[in-house]
Amino acid sequence: MNRCVPIALLPVLVLTLAACQSTPVPDSAPEEDDHGAIAGATEFAEPALHLTSVSPTGAVHHLDLLDEQVEPLGEIAAPTSLETDGRFLYAGRDGGVSIVDSGVWTWNHVDHFHYYEAPAAVLADLAGDGEPTVVASDLGAGVHFDGGEAVLLDLDALKDGRVVERFRLDALAGAGMVVPLPTGALVTDADGLRHVDAEGATQRTVPCDEPAGSIATNVGVVVGCTDGAVLAVTDADGTTFERIPYPDGATDRALSFSAREGRPTVAGPTGGDAFWLLDTRERAWSRIDAGEPLARVSAVDDVDQHVVALTTAGEVLVVDGATGRALGRTEPLVSASLSDPDVAAGVTLQVDANRVYLNGPAENALVEIDYADAARIARTFATTDAPAFFAETGR
Repeated sequence: MNRCVPIALLPVLVLTLAACQSTPVPDSAPEEDDHGAIAGATEFAEPALHLTSVSPTGAVHHLDLLDEQVEPLGEIAAPTSLETDGRFLYAGRDGGVSIVDSGVWTWNHVDHFHYYEAPAAVLADLAGDGEPTVVASDLGAGVHFDGGEAVLLDLDALKDGRVVERFRLDALAGAGMVVPLPTGALVTDADGLRHVDAEGATQRTVPCDEPAGSIATNVGVVVGCTDGAVLAVTDADGTTFERIPYPDGATDRALSFSAREGRPTVAGPTGGDAFWLLDTRERAWSRIDAGEPLARVSAVDDVDQHVVALTTAGEVLVVDGATGRALGRTEPLVSASLSDPDVAAGVTLQVDANRVYLNGPAENALVEIDYADAARIARTFATTDAPAFFAETGR
């Protein structure tokens, strides 16, 4: 399938030569020399954006946002959670994680991007003791099983279709995280965070009371703590750890973090009416009270400082992150889904440079919203199977 690039997005000269062109990647081209490509992939001039959803029974479907065609990808074990890095999906359930390669991805070349599509595939399962918590980014995937196991996956092997463990360590039973870093990972333990190398050898302990929530930004990797956040910054000299404390007088904390991929400012809900914004570039927090209970929140971090939130009534709310002023609001879109605690756990907001996407499992719908246009509903996609979980892939 060829993907036509919108004409307004390309220079006239390029259009004259090739208005709609895809480029097969040579089978012999190694990834490190070919800007994120792999053998058998096709490079496009625009992102191959999809919504990849998983039904309550484990049926995986792929919705192409360009032509709106739906493709079944296969079956996995019925999931209880889903995480993504924009390409791979990690569907967790008691005793394991099913890994799906969506076959679409974006490669960041600092000053520009490359966009690829290859055949999607359901990869092997990762087995473990108990319920898994997955932290995934373009740095890799870490899995903590609450029975007391910590696993770091080899991202290069995943790109080659293989599930390979970099390490598997004993860990504290109960809630925990394995947070990938450019080299190694952070593993939660009794003293906070244990920095380990790629083989699992302990390098140092990083203090952090009650770690919860993590996200990778273009500045570094964030882990939330009761009194603020730890920011891990990696350069040619190694990884350093900085503390970003909450402002004096703070009485609540961010419970998780969400943002447009790679941006420096991230949003964290408090479980009430307010949310925190953490600017990792400025090492600064700001707290915004939305004035109503919020179920989800994500920072767009664009020029207009948009923040997108989902109210507990099922409405999508667009907020000015500088002033806290509401800029737009939808009608209730997923109120039935949020009214059922079991279903509500899978309801997700995902933002990209132009849109926000929302799933309604009880409504059998995926919704695309233009947050820059006062929360205008751009498209609604009816689904045959309930989209219990979903991820925007190809970004």
